[in-house]
Amino acid sequence: MRLDPISLRLFVAVMEEGTIADAAAREHLAASAVSKRISELEGALSAVLFARSNKGTEPTAAAYALLGLARGVLNGLDDIATQMQGYADGLRGQVRVAANISAITQFLPGELRGFMDRYPRVQVHLQERISTAIAREVAENMADIGILNAGHYGEPRIALLPYRHDELVLVVPRGHALARRRRVSLRAALPFDFVGMHPGSAINHRITQATAEMGLTLKTRMQVTGYDALCLMVANGLGFGVLPRGSAALYLQALPLVAVGLEEPWARRELVLCVREGGELPPATRLLVEHLQRS
Repeated sequence: MRLDPISLRLFVAVMEEGTIADAAAREHLAASAVSKRISELEGALSAVLFARSNKGTEPTAAAYALLGLARGVLNGLDDIATQMQGYADGLRGQVRVAANISAITQFLPGELRGFMDRYPRVQVHLQERISTAIAREVAENMADIGILNAGHYGEPRIALLPYRHDELVLVVPRGHALARRRRVSLRAALPFDFVGMHPGSAINHRITQATAEMGLTLKTRMQVTGYDALCLMVANGLGFGVLPRGSAALYLQALPLVAVGLEEPWARRELVLCVREGGELPPATRLLVEHLQRS
């Protein structure tokens, strides 16, 4: 049985986009051509990949099983081309990085700048994700490197490597009742409204868990999607926020805010790098991992 890489690439596009029409638009092909390729792939594999009905197509269990395998094959082909090209004119390649907002706002801008200055022919594609999604994307070969909070993610297919430490702080407006203190407990902040990050945020999860352990209630007034929005809301008196100290420092000079240390042990966190378990990393990925660990 001979599998066509083009058909595998189109299959992955259909799985990622959700419909044949959207996959065809992404790949600049006619929908009929994509549909024909998928049918030929099903024939070659003797497996039904999509259940078809008048409502569209739904992936089968076989499709989900094939997805990770197909990504691995396609990335392997890309790696072959990258490594061979490297012999001709220096190191080339691309590295897909999925990182949480804490790493992106505190550490990655300077670290990636230094790496790309040293290896200008390596393209780094960065996506912001929450930690649970990062672990899954690395395990499923959707990302080459993940940067996330240390923890157990139930993914035996990933390996965690040391990276950085950070500290969570409370941010309040100048003049707030807590603004004159160097450190406070979370309990002291709970009488006030809370401005949190989006659902799924590791910081929100930890604060909610700690509040529940104390038998108290977190008064969440609103949730936002970024640290900039969080700090703007806090600066305008809509509640207190919690974010990493390095991220808070970006806004303290521009906004009337004060950062106050948290007394809780969990406020000191470890960030780790995440790669797929087993096998040798492609050259560009390995170089970036080494660079991030040195930084």
